[in-house]
Parts: sequence; C-alpha cells; structure tokens
Amino acid sequence: MRYGVSGSGFGNGGKDGGLGDEWGVRAARSRALAVLRVRGRALGAAILPAAVAVVLYAGEVTGHFTGTGWATARVITTVLAVVVLLAAGAVALVVARARPAVTPTVELSETAAPDLHRLVRDLADRLDVPAPSAIALTPDCDSWLEDRSHRAHGRAAVPAGAGPVLVIGSPFLWWMRVGELRAVLAPVVAGTGPAADPDIAAARRFVRGLDAAVAVPDEPGLDPLRRFGARGVGRVARLLLRACGNHAAEMERGVAAAGSERAQAVDQGTRIVAQEQVGLAYAGWDRLLTRVALPAWRMGRWPSRLDAGVVSALTELSRRDRLAEGFSSRLGERPACDLLEEPGAVDEATSLLAARLFHGGPAEAGPDWAPVDWSRYPEEVVDRKWRADAARLHDVLDRLSTAADPEAPEAPTLTRVLTHLTAPQDRPSTPSAPTEDDDLPVVPPGAEAAAEAQARAEAHARPEHLAAEEEDRHETEGRDEHEAETDAGHETDAEHEDEDDVRNPAADALAAALSAQVAREDAEREARAAAGATSGAAGFTGPDGPWPLAPLLPPRTGRDLLADHVTALVCCAAVDTTGAAPGLDWLDGPALLVDGERAADLGPRVLALVEEGDPAPLRAWLSTTGVRPEKPVRLL
Repeated sequence: MRYGVSGSGFGNGGKDGGLGDEWGVRAARSRALAVLRVRGRALGAAILPAAVAVVLYAGEVTGHFTGTGWATARVITTVLAVVVLLAAGAVALVVARARPAVTPTVELSETAAPDLHRLVRDLADRLDVPAPSAIALTPDCDSWLEDRSHRAHGRAAVPAGAGPVLVIGSPFLWWMRVGELRAVLAPVVAGTGPAADPDIAAARRFVRGLDAAVAVPDEPGLDPLRRFGARGVGRVARLLLRACGNHAAEMERGVAAAGSERAQAVDQGTRIVAQEQVGLAYAGWDRLLTRVALPAWRMGRWPSRLDAGVVSALTELSRRDRLAEGFSSRLGERPACDLLEEPGAVDEATSLLAARLFHGGPAEAGPDWAPVDWSRYPEEVVDRKWRADAARLHDVLDRLSTAADPEAPEAPTLTRVLTHLTAPQDRPSTPSAPTEDDDLPVVPPGAEAAAEAQARAEAHARPEHLAAEEEDRHETEGRDEHEAETDAGHETDAEHEDEDDVRNPAADALAAALSAQVAREDAEREARAAAGATSGAAGFTGPDGPWPLAPLLPPRTGRDLLADHVTALVCCAAVDTTGAAPGLDWLDGPALLVDGERAADLGPRVLALVEEGDPAPLRAWLSTTGVRPEKPVRLL
C-alpha cells in the first residue's frame, strides 16, 4: 500500500506560518485515533451479544432473572452471541491473513546501489527521521513509501518492526541529477517519521487489512462454500472501510503535510528545478511508453533500455518545445543513475517489469519475447510492424474482394489500395436557383402600374371588414412562405452535413472490416496473456484484478486505424522501391527516413485519401519521392 508523500508533490508552507511538522503529525495522529475508534466500535458490536448473555446468566445465578421468559431470552442471546462471535472471528482471521497489495518492483540491495543507499541514509539523518528499510525501483514517474512488513508478502517482506520500503521511479534516476533526486526524495523520506508512530502504524495496518479482505472473494481457487463466506467477509470489510475511509485519507494528508514541512530545510534552492523535472520526466516517459515501447511489445520485443531511452526522448522534447529549453544543459552534471553499480542491468530489469505491468508480457525472455536494443529497433520493430500492418490490410481487402468477386485476389500493391479508396469523382450537380427570366410571364410596359392602381381602388371600394380579412390572409401567406423557406434551408443544411459525414464510403467499409480484424487479434492476445497470468507465467494479479489495469492508448476510430495501415503500406513501398529506411523518433515512435530525414509530410496526404477519397496529394508525394506504387511490397 502506498502512503506518505509522492515525489511529485512539494509543500508550500513554512515553519514561520505556525503550522510546522508537529502540527501535521498531531493532525495525522488524531485521524489515526478516529480510525482505531471505528475498529473499537466494531469489536464492541461483536462482543455485545456475548456481554448481554453473561449478564443474563449472572442474573440467573443471583436469583434476579428467573422464570420461563428469562430462560428463553438466555438461550436466544447465547445462540446469537455464538453466531456473532464466530462471524467476527472469521472476519478478523481473514483480515489478519489477507495479503495486502504490494507493488511489483525491482529491489536494490546495498551492494547493487551503495551510493544511493548512502544518499538516502544521509537524507534521513538531515531530516531527523528513521531511514527506510530498503530501496526498490518502479517503472513509473513517482516515489512513495510502502509497508511490506506483512508476513504474507513472502520474499518481498521486510522484518517486522522495520521501516517502510522507499520506492523510486526509475525514470528519475536516469533523467535527474543527483541534487535534483535528493530534493525529490526529501519529502518522501520525511514520511518515515510519522510512519513510526504507534497509532498511525496501527491505523494503517487496520486499513490495509480491510482493503485486502475486500479482494479475497475474487481470489482464484476458492470452492463455492468458501467463496460464499468470503463474500460475507468482504461486505463487512467494505462497510468498515466506508466508515473509516475519510479519516484514513485525512490521516495520510496530515502525514504528507508533516513530511513536506520537514523537507523544506533540505535543498530548498533545488526544489523548484526538481519539481519542473518531475513534470517533464512524466511527459517524456508517457510518450516513450505509448509511442515507442508499445509497438515493440505488440511485436513480441521489449526494449531493454527504456530508462536510457527516456533521456533521449526528453532531450528531443527539450529541443522541440520552447518551454523546455535549457533543461538539456543539465546533462553535463552527474546523473543519478551513477549511484548504481550496474545501471545497464538495473535498466534491463525495470524495462522487463514495465513490459509486464503495462502489456502483460512473460516474466522471462524467450523466442517470442526477446529484448531489443535501440540500435536494432528500426529493423526488428519498425519494419516488422509496417509489414504486419500491410499484410493485415491486404488480407482484409482479399476477403472483401472475394465476397464481391470470386476471382483470384490481386497482388499486394499500393495501387490496389489507392484504387479501392479513391472516391468516385462524378457527383450529381446541385440544381441552381431559378433566375428572374426563367419561366416568368412577360409583363407589358405600364401594366404593373395600372394593376397597382386598380388594386388600390378596389381596396377603397370594399368594406372595412373585408379589407381586414384580406390583410390577415396576406400576413398568413407571408408566414407560411417564410416557414417553408426555413424548412427548405434546414433540409439543405442536413444534406450537406450528411455529405460531410460520409465522404468516402469505401473507406468506411474497409475501416469497419479492419477494426473487426484488429479486435479479434487483440482478444486472442488478451486471452493468451490471461492464460499465462493464471499459470503464473505472465502478468501480475492484485486486489483490483489482473495487471495491466488499463490500456496505454485510448481506443482508436476505424478511420484512424485505416490511416495507420495505409501509412504502413506506403512506408513498405518506399523502403522496397527507393532508398528510404525505417527509423525511430523518440517522441513519435516509428518513422520513415527519406534521404536521412523524417518524412513528416506523409500523414496529411494519407488522411486526404482516407477521409476525402482524394489520391492526388499522396500520388504527388509518391512521384516526388520516387516510390513505385504498382510494385508488389514484401509482407511479413
């Protein structure tokens, strides 16, 4: 369970404001006592029927509670007390034996990182708090304290009574300098002081036990009877969690405030720069995982130097982003990864852990799950990904063409896709508005004035009520004509909107078939990952379900998916027929290199083909680049 202060947060108060460390600890302790009072009330409710039964039996012995009614009350109370005590004992046993959640990490022993352990101990001495019992790394841009003293944690457990484990985000070690890392870890390490308080520690153990007991009914391997009992225990634990949840949250806020206040005196000048680096590291790490690592994981390869890659990604980001200018100049200072004895081995271990956490890959390398170095990434990942996407696109086209025409499928060429996606150019022309001379009668000169004078004379000759009726009729006709014109305008707008929504029906049909194919492949991949996780060969299982908890990328639309596959086919054709080559962009992932430069203008031209059915921009690019779309491409 995480608690304490996150490495990405910093307090902004000061000791001169009257709210120092002691105030934060007092606030946390008062909330901890409130949590323990919930536990006490639950215990009191459990023993209340037994206490009532004892009173009734004592009254019988002393001769006060005699008679048939009191005897019946004693029997009912005794049965109720036994049932409640057994249920309470079962709940207490499950809460005590349930395994609290522990974050998968890479452990850093004293021999693997002596300088880092020394830095943390010196930091704890400066803060006047106990040192963490151990240090571990996680592939995430965050840092926290984690209690692993529960015996159910097995090898990951620390001795009972020892301090919490300091978990550090591995990207911090490679991107931050030593001084920045010290400033980031200061408020986290300061949280070991409140963690040693007996009341806060007892409250945390109680909350962790309840949290673990809620997840017990979902554990595999339970028989129906035990699962039924576990569900009852889970309901009781969930009820207790709701009763003490607000107090537990406020307790952690008090601990965070205390740690942040105490850390104000440590490296105060570096804190602002370090806080900026936390946000920058998170941005670069997210782009690296979603744009670079995820395509490799889907191809059965996992980059073995993710943390080293984050330095390249953030350096590129600082070069492109004007707001990040100057951050790369810090790279001349000593990086925090120098605090490790073997940074390469640690980076490889955390990279494999990241692949398991975010993709559900196996725990060990194998023929279908091999590490890949950054120098081999374009050949082993980018080129294979493009050709796999191109093969999927042509496979879908083969099925569509076979359903429409039983003849043999065409060769896998770019021309085939261009022809299929090209929208028909013959559109029905919109009828033009009638002019004044179209189908209008010819009026003799002077007839219009004469007709107007005659109308005025007739109006004067008619009675007033007839003139009023005539005027109302004209007004009604005017309103009807206006409403008719408005409805016609709305219908015209709706027609234009429908025309804009469905610009390329051929692309819609192909995108739908392609989305269905990708969905089937993803389902098969998830089924294999789930089977591996069940057998212990892949992934992790926690109280919230199997890892990963959420996909890295949001769902894509069918046209986005189609655009990606068409782009992959264009890149394959460029590699096969010209001197283009697959490349790696640290922020955008796979890239096509034409004459050593990234082809950044390819995306809009592919979108024009997919969205509007207009092949002219892409054909112009192909002609300029020298790509021959009629040549068959090599598929995976």
